[in-house]
Amino acid sequence: MAVPTISLVKSRADRKTFIKFPYRLYRDTPMWVPPLLVDMEHLVNVKKNAFFEHGKGAFFLARSSSGEIVGRIAGIVNGMHLKKYNDGVGFFGFYECINDSDVSKALFEAASDWLKAEGMSSIRGPVNPSMNDTAGLLISGFERQPAVMLPYNFDYYEQQLLDFGFERCTTMWSYYTNVRLVDATRLLRGADIIKRRNPHLTIRTLDMKEYETDARALLEVYNDAWSENWGHVPMTDGEFAQMTKSMKEIINPDLVNIVMDGDEPIAFSVSLPDINYALIKIRNGRLLPFGILKLFAMIKLDAIRESRMLLMGVKKKYQGKGLDMLVVADMLVRNRKIGMLGCDMSWVLDDNLKLRNFLEGIGCVKENEYALFELPIA
Repeated sequence: MAVPTISLVKSRADRKTFIKFPYRLYRDTPMWVPPLLVDMEHLVNVKKNAFFEHGKGAFFLARSSSGEIVGRIAGIVNGMHLKKYNDGVGFFGFYECINDSDVSKALFEAASDWLKAEGMSSIRGPVNPSMNDTAGLLISGFERQPAVMLPYNFDYYEQQLLDFGFERCTTMWSYYTNVRLVDATRLLRGADIIKRRNPHLTIRTLDMKEYETDARALLEVYNDAWSENWGHVPMTDGEFAQMTKSMKEIINPDLVNIVMDGDEPIAFSVSLPDINYALIKIRNGRLLPFGILKLFAMIKLDAIRESRMLLMGVKKKYQGKGLDMLVVADMLVRNRKIGMLGCDMSWVLDDNLKLRNFLEGIGCVKENEYALFELPIA
């Protein structure tokens, strides 16, 4: 098609158009899980999303000569990333596009030009809007429904990125297990050995009466455990409060385990019921009038039988002692007890060979591949 017209999102109507474009783009894609409109409206609202207390964003729409929306993208400056790395890396996110090279090129140019004007020297993504949110491009696994808070996109997106000059900068994997795949005997035997070597350690679940206190303690463990991992950026207090508030609505305390050394939390994992099994039935993303009934019916009637382990961490001074095996073993046992038949553990960085080898060794299957891409723009 002819080169599209690119416009900056300025009005409330523009933002609404930006948010709703994927619902039309993926309407005939059965594996795409529609996010709730209310969540998307919060995510891209620079006045409400706590990310934008330190970050900046510019949102762009692509229109055909007839005025039809054919793509969208955001240029993103992450203040916390720059504070930690001081590397001049800007980001792009919320990328959606028809299968047309002219449109993709125009969108990438718009985001790159905006980031240049902001003083950035490279562009990396996709992140929506940060690594602490939905991030990465799906590379393989298009035939499967994504787990909660994991991305889904068309398979031609990778080629659009490569054609513009992007190169892959990191690879991430999701691992899957269920009651038939995991070697439970080996897993529990290994966990029992670790317990005998560390009799002073105990494991407990999340205390909903002390939800905020427990959540803050786990954030401290997470930031310590992940501080040296590729791309890690600590959350601000505002981002943390925002995340814990949203997770509280769906979290099951039995799917959060905390390893204690006396009164000190030293390792943990957080799994969520995979509410994508409910969201996929709400094709328009609207909770009202009927979407909320579908969502809560599946949650309250225990119709969701899969979970996603989306966070896990062991404090650095306790790493190398097998606590990751202890955490995973305990979580898989808890999954079974409450009727969860399968668990998606994601994502795992490609260079985290120790964790990958452990997961594969107990029978977990490497399932979906994700990647981030980067391009110098200076």
